[in-house]
Amino acid sequence: MTLILTRRAALGLTAAAGALALVAGPALAQSRPIPAEVAEPVTISFYNYNLSSAGNGAEATKRMIAEFMEANPNVTVVGVPVKPQDMMTRIQADMVAGQPADLSQMVFSGLDFAVQNLGAVALEDVIPPAELEAHFDGMVPNGLELGKLNGKTYGLAYTFSTPILFYNADLFRKAGLDPDQPPATWAEVRQAGLAIKEATGALPLATGIYGPSAGDWLMQGVLRSNGGMIIDADRTRMIFAEPASVEAVSMLRDLAANGIMENLPVDSQLEGMAAGATAMYLQTSAIQGHLVRGADGKYELRAAPMPSFGDKPVRPNNSGSALTIHAQDPLKQRAAWELMKFLTSKHGYTVITRDIGYLPLRTAIVNDPEYLGEWVKDHPLLQPNLDQLAKLEPWAPMPGPNYQQISITAMDAMERATFGGDDDVAGILADAQERAQRLVP
Repeated sequence: MTLILTRRAALGLTAAAGALALVAGPALAQSRPIPAEVAEPVTISFYNYNLSSAGNGAEATKRMIAEFMEANPNVTVVGVPVKPQDMMTRIQADMVAGQPADLSQMVFSGLDFAVQNLGAVALEDVIPPAELEAHFDGMVPNGLELGKLNGKTYGLAYTFSTPILFYNADLFRKAGLDPDQPPATWAEVRQAGLAIKEATGALPLATGIYGPSAGDWLMQGVLRSNGGMIIDADRTRMIFAEPASVEAVSMLRDLAANGIMENLPVDSQLEGMAAGATAMYLQTSAIQGHLVRGADGKYELRAAPMPSFGDKPVRPNNSGSALTIHAQDPLKQRAAWELMKFLTSKHGYTVITRDIGYLPLRTAIVNDPEYLGEWVKDHPLLQPNLDQLAKLEPWAPMPGPNYQQISITAMDAMERATFGGDDDVAGILADAQERAQRLVP
C-alpha cells in the first residue's frame, strides 16, 4: 500500500517540519541500554494502517496483537488505527501533544522523514548485535535492504509487495494469443495490446503508475528497468529528465497514443480488471485477493513478472510498509522490539501472506507445510511475486520535509508527458526536474 497525500496535506507536512525539528530530530545516542526482557508491565502504542482497513487486514492484525499479548503478559499493546495517508500527520500531532508513537507501520516513502523528524530509531543503535543477527537470519537480504538508510536499519519490512502483470487468459485466447506465453517485455505488451484491442474491444492495459494514490513506487521500478531513476543513489540530485528515464516515459506515451493504455482513476482500473473488462493490469501484488474474488467463475486470472525493456534486467521495487520503532524509553523499545520480532517471525509472515496478501520476508516458509506449504499449492499467482524477490530493489524515499511534494512534482510531469497533448516528453520532464530539484535539501 502506498502513501496517499493531497497536495494540501503535503504542504502541511512541510510547514510542520520546522516546529517538529524542535520535538524530534534523528534519534540521539542511547543513554541507557535496552533491557534483556520485559520484566515489568509496560504499555506501548502501535500505529497501524491495516487496523484502519475493512476486512482481512484489520482482523488479521488484531489476531496477531492478541496472540502476542497472550504470550507476553507484561506488554499491553494499544493498536492505533491510522489510514496510510494520515500516518505522518497523526504521528506528528501526537508527538506535539506529548503522546508519541512507540511503534509504527511506516510506508517506505516516508522513512527518511520519519528518521529526520519523527524520532525513528536505528535497530543497530539499540538492539544487541547478536540478537539482531539471530532475528535477521533466514530473511531475504534484498528485503532487509528496504528499510535501510545510511547503512542502518530504521524499518523492518512488514507488509510489502512487488509490481505484477495480472492478465486475463480468456481475452488472450480471444485475440489469438497464447496465455502460456504472457508478455515479457514492453514491446510484447504493445504487440499483445494491439491484438487484444482489435479482436475484443477490451481495454488492453491498465497500470497503477499514475493517479492520486499511486505515489512514485511503481514508476521507480519502470525507470530503473530502463537504466533511469527519479533521484540519484545519494538522494541529492533529481535525474528523471535524463535520457533513460525520458525513453521509458516515451514508451508509456506510445502505449497511450495507440489506445493500449488510458488514464483512468485507480478504482476504475482495479474494478475493470476484476470484472474481466481489462486484459492486463500492472499493479502491486497486494490486490491479488480482490482480483481473484472478481475473476472467480468469470474468467481465468493469471500473473506474470513485471515487463522488461528488451534484454535489460527487470529491476522491480517494493510498495508497502516497514515496522519502525519511535520509542525513546529503553523498556518501551524492548517491548516494541519483541512485538516487531513476533510480527516478522515465520508465523507472522504466514499470516501476512495468507490472510492479508503480502510477501513473506522469510521464504523458507513457502515450502514448509507447517506454514505456507499447503496454501501456496492452491495459490499459484504468488509465484511471480516470489520470483521477483531476488531482483527486488528498495523504493527510494525522497529526501527532506518536502519529500511528498518532490514526488508529486515528478509524477504530475510524467502523467502529462504520457497522456497530454504536448509530445515534448524531454521538455516536460526537464522543466519539472528543475522545479523538483529546488525542493531537495
